[in-house]
Amino acid sequence: MRLNRYSTGALLIGAVILSACASERDLLLEQGYPVAYADGFEDGCHSGKKAGGALFEDFKKDVNRFEADSKYAQGWSDGFRQCESEQEAMDRQMRMALEIQQMEEARKDRIGQDALKGIDTSGLKGLK
Repeated sequence: MRLNRYSTGALLIGAVILSACASERDLLLEQGYPVAYADGFEDGCHSGKKAGGALFEDFKKDVNRFEADSKYAQGWSDGFRQCESEQEAMDRQMRMALEIQQMEEARKDRIGQDALKGIDTSGLKGLK
């Protein structure tokens, strides 16, 4: 696969999103959220990404803690919704970047074919 500015940009966006989410728990703790909420958010985020289509995430949920600790449950639910939405948006951006790349390549092929219209290329067939 050839990378161009669109696919390279999409890969960069994906890397930034992945690196930003890795420290989400720490950011929540720095902002004063309770540990239980931050733990739940982190687990919910992994689960939301999985539900949103991420291949390398796992569903994580401490069911006992979810049922017994409302802060963990709220964090899990918030993390799930937010990260599922972010994953789906990232997947849409990747699909759009690939579609743009395919359309650009098809356009270049058409330009090349149009440039040869009316030109006798029969003598080039022996070059294969």
